[in-house]
Formats: sequence, C-alpha cells, structure tokens
Amino acid sequence: MKHAHLIHRGEARRIAVDVADRPFERMRGLLGRSGIDADRALWLEPCNAVHTFGMRFPIDVVFIDRCGCVLAVHRNVGRARVLVCRRARSTVEMRAHAAQAWHIDVGDTLAWRASA
Repeated sequence: MKHAHLIHRGEARRIAVDVADRPFERMRGLLGRSGIDADRALWLEPCNAVHTFGMRFPIDVVFIDRCGCVLAVHRNVGRARVLVCRRARSTVEMRAHAAQAWHIDVGDTLAWRASA
C-alpha cells in the first residue's frame, strides 16, 4: 500500500493517506480494524462503491471524480450500509466527523502526494 499526504484545495494537509490501488487492498479496506486515527484516511482507487458490512466503527465517505472534484460527502456512515456514486473514480474513507473537521465539502478538490 502506498503512503501519502492529503492535498485539499491545492494545499498539503497534515493528514496521512494510505492509498489502496490494488484489488486486495481495496477489497480489505478498513475491515478488521478497530478504528482509524483522526489524522489518517484511506484512499481507494479506482472505487465508486463501498460497503460497511463487518465494520466496527462509523466512517465518513467522500466520493471523488477523475479530476479530483468531490462529488458527495456521506457523514457518520454506520454498519451494514452500501454507498454508490457512479461518476466517482476514487473514494476516501476516514473517521466519522473527520470530513466536517477537515472542512471537506462537495465541489472541493482532493488529491494525494506520495510521502518522501
């Protein structure tokens, strides 16, 4: 899995991103974890649908198009849910309420930059 930092509205943030760009990494996602740190996120690519079956904690889910534009933000998604955004190219999963704390809204741009 690649390690990176989140770029929000063109500015680097102090948010560590694990980039899951291989089939097994995307399939596993956050399953099996007891939580995710407040300053971390999981970037799934390509990905336009996620589920929370088997999740132990609520998450925020952000769908992003191929240009990096945020298409949808789903906050505090509980267990046993399925979310789909057909136009999405990538999905970012983070701790519940992190999207609000990081001021991520529809129309914003998100990207990742590999860590040195």
